[in-house]
Amino acid sequence: MRQSEVKRETRETRIEVVLNVDGRGFYEIATGLGFLDHMLGHIAAHGLFDLTVRAEGDLEVDAHHTVEDVALALGTAFDQALGERRGLVRMGSAYVPMDETLGFVAVDLSGRPYAVVDVVWTGETVGGLRNGGAIPVTLWAHFLESLAVTARANIHARVLYGRDDHHKAEALFKALGRALDAATRIEPRRQDAVPSTKGVL
Repeated sequence: MRQSEVKRETRETRIEVVLNVDGRGFYEIATGLGFLDHMLGHIAAHGLFDLTVRAEGDLEVDAHHTVEDVALALGTAFDQALGERRGLVRMGSAYVPMDETLGFVAVDLSGRPYAVVDVVWTGETVGGLRNGGAIPVTLWAHFLESLAVTARANIHARVLYGRDDHHKAEALFKALGRALDAATRIEPRRQDAVPSTKGVL
């Protein structure tokens, strides 16, 4: 069973993540940031992961610590659930259109953390004025970078074109879910081998 439960507690945040990689896309998410909840829901729904995320953060300061620590906890959950990563497809990618926007994400569960994020945003924030308020667009690159570190993954994310920042973020997170789904699948022909010429990830 490729499942994990992660708790991360600091002076700034308290995070709990429960992940089932081989799920059906069910999710229950409450971070105090409505737009972050929306994006995490896309990872679960389009990656077919069962995901629970509960977070309490210092939102009286701003959204930064909550977004960062949720990404770190989620990455840790993937890392723990995948274990030695035996039998994995390992790499996956996806293009996702969202109205006028086209997003792309490629993932390699290589064990080597790295993130490249190429997005030109139109405004300074996304998200509503209620349920946590707006989130600075700069935090989405930081989310992906933090996720890459603890998931021990190489993540490349790009918006090829688009106008609406909501659509840009949504296309990226849907693509992230699809790419992670592809990369975390089991390849029967590997017969439990580690997917690397090195023999270890």
